[in-house]
Amino acid sequence: MATALVTGASAGIGKTFATQLAQRGHDLVLVARTEARLQELRTQLEERYSVSVEVLPADLSDRLDIQLVADRLSDAARPVDLLVNNAGYGLKKPFLRNEIRDEEEMLTVLVRAVAVLSHAAALAMRERGRGAIVNVSSVAGFMASGTYSAAKSYVTVFTEGLASELRGSGVTATALCPGFTHTEFHDRAGIKGNGGLPDFMWLQADPLVKECLDDVDRGKVISIPSPQYKVAATALRVLPRPIVRMGKLTRRHRPQ
Repeated sequence: MATALVTGASAGIGKTFATQLAQRGHDLVLVARTEARLQELRTQLEERYSVSVEVLPADLSDRLDIQLVADRLSDAARPVDLLVNNAGYGLKKPFLRNEIRDEEEMLTVLVRAVAVLSHAAALAMRERGRGAIVNVSSVAGFMASGTYSAAKSYVTVFTEGLASELRGSGVTATALCPGFTHTEFHDRAGIKGNGGLPDFMWLQADPLVKECLDDVDRGKVISIPSPQYKVAATALRVLPRPIVRMGKLTRRHRPQ
């Protein structure tokens, strides 16, 4: 039975990953800041799917906690076969209206944690000759929308490079690039309702995660769920950058 480690597992897309992986028979290591929510999810998944669930409370804005999770990924006696780097959040205000400490803390979660945990997992998996890494990025990474957009651009390009480095090793790396998805993420970012977007631009977490896991099984490097966001991502990558920078969408919203 394979073991998956999911960060940001207590809510939203991370919780959906944990649930669907348990449905597939994976044992789990659940990582998030709030231990009580992790313990509640652990009980639900163990009772419903008869899998083993380990709880690992960690704040990925803290370097020591990042290392704690990295050490778990490196533990040869308890191998992790799938890493889902999902933990993340956005800041409501534009870059110059935020405290730089808040910007740095967000970058630690969105960039440093992804790099450190991917490094630990990839080395351990390559040694065993099998495994997969999913880094949750965003369509926002194709936009020009402040620090969050820049961080997600890093995650996507970093994952592409990692996938190339791992080619032929039996280990894969996939960047998941969703668009706007109904989760707690937008409530925390201060986006209420549909944020002025039409309903068809909002995704549901269940089909999004299923499509991503199917793409992982196929060894796909970039997973963009739903036809509308495949079109949007293609357009954002071919449009002249001045047009992308002028877009109202990039100023008003941060997809996840």
